[in-house]
Amino acid sequence: MDIYNGIRRKSKKVKVGRLYIGGDAPLTVQSMTNVRGYEENYRQMKALEEAGCDIIRMTVPDMDAVRVLARLKESDLTMPIVADIHFDYRMAIESCAAGADKVRINPGNIGDEGRVKEVVRAAKNAGIAIRVGVNSGSLEKGKRDKFGGVTPEALAESALENVRLLEKYDFDDIVVAVKSSSPYKMAAANRLIAGRCPYPLHLGVTEAGTARMGVTKGAAGIGGLLLSGIGDTLRVSLTADPVKEVEAGRQILDALGFGSMKLTLVSCPTCGRTKIDIISIAERFEEEAKKIALKRPVKVAVMGCAVNGPGEAGDADFGIAGGVGEAVFFKNGKIERKIPEDGLVEALIAELKKYAE
Repeated sequence: MDIYNGIRRKSKKVKVGRLYIGGDAPLTVQSMTNVRGYEENYRQMKALEEAGCDIIRMTVPDMDAVRVLARLKESDLTMPIVADIHFDYRMAIESCAAGADKVRINPGNIGDEGRVKEVVRAAKNAGIAIRVGVNSGSLEKGKRDKFGGVTPEALAESALENVRLLEKYDFDDIVVAVKSSSPYKMAAANRLIAGRCPYPLHLGVTEAGTARMGVTKGAAGIGGLLLSGIGDTLRVSLTADPVKEVEAGRQILDALGFGSMKLTLVSCPTCGRTKIDIISIAERFEEEAKKIALKRPVKVAVMGCAVNGPGEAGDADFGIAGGVGEAVFFKNGKIERKIPEDGLVEALIAELKKYAE
């Protein structure tokens, strides 16, 4: 599926380090470090970079963290680094001077409008973007009172007011992030914002839980918006190793057809008609396929029987459909030969390697 087929919301293209967010830029996956100090942050960022993280965020609560940020920007890391600021507007200003590629603020919790103006001036001088972050926990009391609680409408209005505050000072290199631990509230708020401002949207279900539940909640909230053409960058927030956040984000993009993965595996859920160990075959093939660097996209089908075989998976480049102790091998919907069960994975891998040539 091509995300640039006309359904994606048109947004302003905002530069973040060597990358862009919004416009026609590819979707990006983000995460955040959960350690302090230079060595710890460097090691974690390096692992995240290797895992496919595009943009990394780190908390900057004090000058020690500012100095760490400055050292990280002088290292061999290539990911853009976002300074996460809460309460102390001075740390946002210092982060701009230290080389941050973007600062994340909630204008409502860094003080009066004069402080926001100073942060905007620092970001302008440094030529970097500001991410406006609003979530359920930081929603202003006035908004909760007005809307009867933390509602999508309250979250959206808060974010848009903060955006207008930055615009007041002639600043528009803005990324908007509205998050909630409720996939529904997060998605509904972003839908409201998408139609009322031109800026790129950072998607995420915050405080989503451990890897088991958090990935599911993240996929529900983020995936639904992406399929509607809404969203430009994302983070799957997990109570887990940040590398797992990146892996989950990549898996969501790949599952929706928006990622860079070249292999698409189609496999049936199995039923009483299945006469071969299709579960084991699919799992073994998937594991072996990770070792192959493909040069072009390929769709492979691993099907349990003729009912869901070449017909239902006819658009696959090649695949198998199970029989009794064997399976038929087909390419482009046409059956070519039969293969014994114990040779199916090897046959599939041999064919897949042709796509790496």
